[in-house]
Amino acid sequence: MRVVIQKVSNASVTIDGKVKSAIKKGLLILVGIEDIDTEEDITWLVRKIVQIRVFNDENGVMNRSVADVDGEVLVISQFTLFAFTKKGNRPSYNRASKAAFAIPMYEKFLHELSVRLGKPVGSGIFGADMKVALLNDGPVTIIIDTKEKEF
Repeated sequence: MRVVIQKVSNASVTIDGKVKSAIKKGLLILVGIEDIDTEEDITWLVRKIVQIRVFNDENGVMNRSVADVDGEVLVISQFTLFAFTKKGNRPSYNRASKAAFAIPMYEKFLHELSVRLGKPVGSGIFGADMKVALLNDGPVTIIIDTKEKEF
């Protein structure tokens, strides 16, 4: 799994002209899933996301997590995170999982993240044409790939 995490002042996702989900202070997470991903990847990634310290403490140091600041989370499926661009000008998305595998993994990721945070997590709709709006705070943008984790 690969995620792009952005600390935001607010973010929303609109589908067919209607806002599906919106958050205030928190994290916007774009998530890509490939066939070699496992439930262990989900567990590790959820723990990492909930604990990553990107919010300022009273001294202005990024020392607080989204859980520490009672922030909100919005998760958007993003198959293009696995774009292969080394050959030609049209990206290949062969590494990105097809819906039959990716949707259950995406839903499990959403569920585990919600459980770990102790509150609902906003989301888009897998495979939909989505319009994502955000106000990046910092800016803070972090990329995490579960295949690069150390055990």
